[in-house]
Amino acid sequence: MAMSANAKTTVKMLTLAVSMLGFALFIMPPLYDAFCEITGLNGKTGDRYEAVPAAVDTARTVKVQFVASNNENMPWEFKPGVVEMKVHPGEAVDTVFHAYNPTDRNMIGQAIPSLVPFKAASYFHKTECFCFNQQSLAAGETAQLGLRFIVDPDLPPGVNTITLSYTLFDVTERLTKQANNKNTDPEREG
Repeated sequence: MAMSANAKTTVKMLTLAVSMLGFALFIMPPLYDAFCEITGLNGKTGDRYEAVPAAVDTARTVKVQFVASNNENMPWEFKPGVVEMKVHPGEAVDTVFHAYNPTDRNMIGQAIPSLVPFKAASYFHKTECFCFNQQSLAAGETAQLGLRFIVDPDLPPGVNTITLSYTLFDVTERLTKQANNKNTDPEREG
C-alpha cells in the first residue's frame, strides 16, 4: 500500500524535527563551548586561576562592576556586596555577594558568570569564587558568598571598565534527581 503525498511529507517533517532536536541538544552545546573558548566570545570567565606573584600596576585603575540576577525560577534574594570598585591590575581583590533563601524549603543554587567586554574575559582571573560550587541554603538562611579575583596586568589599554554578572539558578530538583538515580542504580547494588 503506497503512502499518500501528505503522509510522506508528514514523515519527512517529523524526521527533520527529530534531527533538529538531536542536533540542538547533543551537537550544538559542545560546539558552542569550543567556539567560546577559541574566540573568547560570550564573556565566559575561566575556571579557578592559580595566582602567581605579579607586579601590581598602580599607575592604572580599572573599574569593575558587579551585577546579580536570578533565573526566573530562582526565588532567592541575590545581590553584590558592592556594585562597583576600582582596582589596580595585578592586585588580588576580595568582595562578596549576598544570598538569602526566603522560602520554607532547603535549596541549592548555582551561579553562572558572564563578563563584558568579551575581550576582557581572558584577563579576569578568579582565584576563589562561589560560582565554582553549588550553594546550599536552608530555609530562611542567609550567606555571604566570597569572590577573589585579579585583573591581569596585560589587560588591553583600551579596557577601563569590566562588568562581571552572575545569574543564579535553582538546581535543587536536578541534583536531587541525580542523587536519587545514583541511589537506585542497579549496577551499584549487589
